[in-house]
Amino acid sequence: MSSFTPVASLLGGRFIIIEKSLLWLSGGQIAGISGILGGLLSRWGQATLWRVAFVAGMLVTAIALQAAWPGAFALAGLPSLGVTALGGLLVGVGTRLGSGCTSGHGVCGLGRGSVRSLAATLTFMLTGVLTVFLMYQLLGRGE
Repeated sequence: MSSFTPVASLLGGRFIIIEKSLLWLSGGQIAGISGILGGLLSRWGQATLWRVAFVAGMLVTAIALQAAWPGAFALAGLPSLGVTALGGLLVGVGTRLGSGCTSGHGVCGLGRGSVRSLAATLTFMLTGVLTVFLMYQLLGRGE
């Protein structure tokens, strides 16, 4: 862990909870981005406007944060556009196969008491732990 930021983390978590709660309370919609984007790409109808607004809000917020705080998103060693696109495609396919993404299952699904979301979240977490463990063993201990 390179830095410990409990205040920023708690503040970000609160914003996520508020956003997801408002979307649920205002229209009964679940704020999982894979479902929102998937629904936007697969069908057009009554539900299109809120999906467009949600995705546009995410993009505008990211652009505004980048303009206000340029160093916040600086990453070293970014992959090529092709690798990034392939990674995005694989994540998209995985979220469709898993009927949702980590935010949809982990935050929204668990909050609603969904057994399917509990199974998905446990799978995400265990796979992540196993991947870190294997990479740590294969790549060494940073020595």
